[in-house]
Amino acid sequence: MAAIEWIAALAGLICVWLTIRQNVWCWPIGLVQVVLFVFVFFQARLYSDVILHVVYIFLQFYGWYYWLYGGRDRDELPVTRLSLPQAIAWCATVVGGTGLWGLAMATWTDAASPFVDAFIAVASLVAQWLLARKKLESWYFWIVVDVVGIGLFYQRELYPTAGLYAVFLGLATYGCLQWRKSMRSEANSELLAEGETS
Repeated sequence: MAAIEWIAALAGLICVWLTIRQNVWCWPIGLVQVVLFVFVFFQARLYSDVILHVVYIFLQFYGWYYWLYGGRDRDELPVTRLSLPQAIAWCATVVGGTGLWGLAMATWTDAASPFVDAFIAVASLVAQWLLARKKLESWYFWIVVDVVGIGLFYQRELYPTAGLYAVFLGLATYGCLQWRKSMRSEANSELLAEGETS
């Protein structure tokens, strides 16, 4: 299993780097990563992560399509922000979803860390959905997921995965800064374009 975990980790690094660069190839590379992690997490009895990665398979296709055709006039999607009510709703979704999912895992499975694993799963789903929509706040969710994930995977002796999440933490921080910069650049370009047409 260690070889599959290392390959998945490498694919994950490439995927996140491409995501930071807003390169649409992040989605097919990410697809390889999530399929491999289904097997890794099943063997480690992290069932919430198994379910999460199965859902990720579908989100990879959604994100790939949405990044190509989800923008204005069905062109490339720009980076945008959530409104305050949207941000509050997504945070509440993570809290409520973690409680329900964790309770289900604790009740019906032999999950090793049901509530921590549930938090990672629910917060990751929210982060991935927001990432597919190119919302800046997706990176904030990823930063929190990575911090929690490092601890869980280290405790479960998934050392390559814990190391991957440590690198993900650095990349998520960098990605947040890059997307913020991109968002400002896009806003400035729109202002210039509006000024030229008036």
